[in-house]
Amino acid sequence: YERTCHYFCRKTNSVVVCVGYRLAPEHPFPAQFEDCLTAAIHFLRTAQDHGVDPSRIVICGDSSGGTLTAAVAQALVNRRDLPKLRAQILIYPFLQCVDLNLPSYQQNERVPILLKERTLVLGLKYVNKDLCLEELFKGCHVSEDRRLKYQKWVSPDYIPHEFKTRGYKPSPTYPPSKHICEVAESTFDPVFSPLLAEDSVIAQLPETFILTCEFDVLRDDGLLYKKRLEDHGIKVTWCHLQEGFHGTV
Repeated sequence: YERTCHYFCRKTNSVVVCVGYRLAPEHPFPAQFEDCLTAAIHFLRTAQDHGVDPSRIVICGDSSGGTLTAAVAQALVNRRDLPKLRAQILIYPFLQCVDLNLPSYQQNERVPILLKERTLVLGLKYVNKDLCLEELFKGCHVSEDRRLKYQKWVSPDYIPHEFKTRGYKPSPTYPPSKHICEVAESTFDPVFSPLLAEDSVIAQLPETFILTCEFDVLRDDGLLYKKRLEDHGIKVTWCHLQEGFHGTV
């Protein structure tokens, strides 16, 4: 990522800070989030030492870094002791673990580099949980209560029709498993699934740039977050790469 960061730095005439956060599974969740939040808070407090205007700080990440970016932005919304973030940049982020059968998951399940199964394997390593992939793909980890709560935020109904034309069929609903619901509890934490944050948090987020790729299982996470932000009046700039795939950057 050093070359990418150098590129951003040169092209935007910005100071770029790259956070070397601790990695899972050696350092279990949420150590990564805590490292990123600590770094963001420190930089917000000391920006002027680096010749940076504290009112113009943008946070950015791709893939799981997009998850961390979204989670850090949410954690900062109620901090009255810090400057407000100017914006957040989310590049094909992972944002939810409720519905793993959204159209993009179905259409791109075998598209390298982020195969559908690999997405979940990596996610489970991150939260250090041992769960049956098949049960998660069926949605057996989502209790009835959670299903009712989250359906207003996570649903294929909110994916525009043009994204469903490349092969999509609605998934059957399977009953939840009490044991799996209990083990999977941490996957609904907004730090892991930022799309599940409460409306009161979403409504305070900064201006946002979201990049999605057509050939990416995570495409619809980005589309659903875009909708939630816009529903709350947050300005969103959206870039969709029609020929893009996960890892394009």
